[in-house]
Amino acid sequence: MSGVGPIEPGEGTHAWDTHPAEPPAGTPAPPRTPPARLRRLLSDHRRAALAALTTVGLLAACALLYVTRPQEREPAIPEPPFPAQVVDVTYVGEHTVPPGTRPHTLAFEVLLSVDSGPPVTVTRVSQPYAGVSLTSAPRAPFRTKAGSARKIVVTMHVAECGKVPENAGLPFIDVTLRNKRAIQVQSFILGPRYAHDLSRALQVACSNDST
Repeated sequence: MSGVGPIEPGEGTHAWDTHPAEPPAGTPAPPRTPPARLRRLLSDHRRAALAALTTVGLLAACALLYVTRPQEREPAIPEPPFPAQVVDVTYVGEHTVPPGTRPHTLAFEVLLSVDSGPPVTVTRVSQPYAGVSLTSAPRAPFRTKAGSARKIVVTMHVAECGKVPENAGLPFIDVTLRNKRAIQVQSFILGPRYAHDLSRALQVACSNDST
């Protein structure tokens, strides 16, 4: 019988032969997969680099925000008040002159109070009449704290009756005040009762015109 039957495989060409065929000459070799330890090192390096970049970005954003945001200023500490703004002097009344005091001497009591702020020091107490000298008890300088008052005895001695008025219309005393803020000379008008008492005392002192 003639005909063409199935082609018999040649030697070494069996169908169940599982060895891969050799690549043609000139074909580039496939990339080699790095070992697992090297892959871990590369992964750790990438994570560290990403974390560093993230940190740098956050720092840059914070710096930009700090520069562009308006800086908050500390509240300014208010200055203490001027002494003349917190001191008041009021007339209390006549003061009895001790026995043995030289003639033509008269005395009055006033009350000095400090409302607020730092303590106020009185460095001088004076009056406007050239023919009258003045002293105070306590003697200046003396200090008064805020929220308190001090009674002052003002003693006057008439040295020249010709240089004092017969009737004191609006008599005042000058008080030099000092605190942390400033030094001021303040004139205090003590009111009609003081004007009446002072005028009467001056008339009595100069009634015999013996000065």
